[in-house]
Amino acid sequence: MIQAAEKRRIRTKEMALTGMMAAVLCVVSPFSIPLPVSPVPLTLATFVLYLSLYLLGTKKALMSCLIYLLIGFAGLPVFSGFAGGIGRLVGPTGGYMAGYLFLLAVGGFFLKRAGKNLWLQAMGLTAGTLVCYGFGTLWLCVQMQMDFAGGLAVGVIPYLPGDAVKILVAVVLGQAIVRAVRRAA
Repeated sequence: MIQAAEKRRIRTKEMALTGMMAAVLCVVSPFSIPLPVSPVPLTLATFVLYLSLYLLGTKKALMSCLIYLLIGFAGLPVFSGFAGGIGRLVGPTGGYMAGYLFLLAVGGFFLKRAGKNLWLQAMGLTAGTLVCYGFGTLWLCVQMQMDFAGGLAVGVIPYLPGDAVKILVAVVLGQAIVRAVRRAA
């Protein structure tokens, strides 16, 4: 009886954290900085995704992101620029949003295997981000009728320095999150 109650408490806590990270994505993502060279705005969405991997693990981070995407596709203004609706998925940035799920799957796969090695953790998040870039750039090229090099020039290159900083900060904060969660458990 005690074990069942403990499992319910843990499950409730996990569901609450998953919902909380979806809410954080919904609050942070609309705030964006448009770049004059690109239809893709600068946001902190990927940073929140990185942190969700540390806090939730891969499966729950994926669930959190899926909740966020579904809320946005339902029309609530949670995407960059306070936009929402299914039109965002089929627009120029839709590939990046779909790529979020692959970022989490690939990044989570590597994070799980990296242990405490910060370099491997950073490489894992970088690998996930590159997969996200791949999906986003391909879709951007289709939508904007440009070649892949042009897609990289407007959809990836301007974001590399910022994403490198986000990854490094996420790895450092991720360690603090893991320690705090272990202490609280």
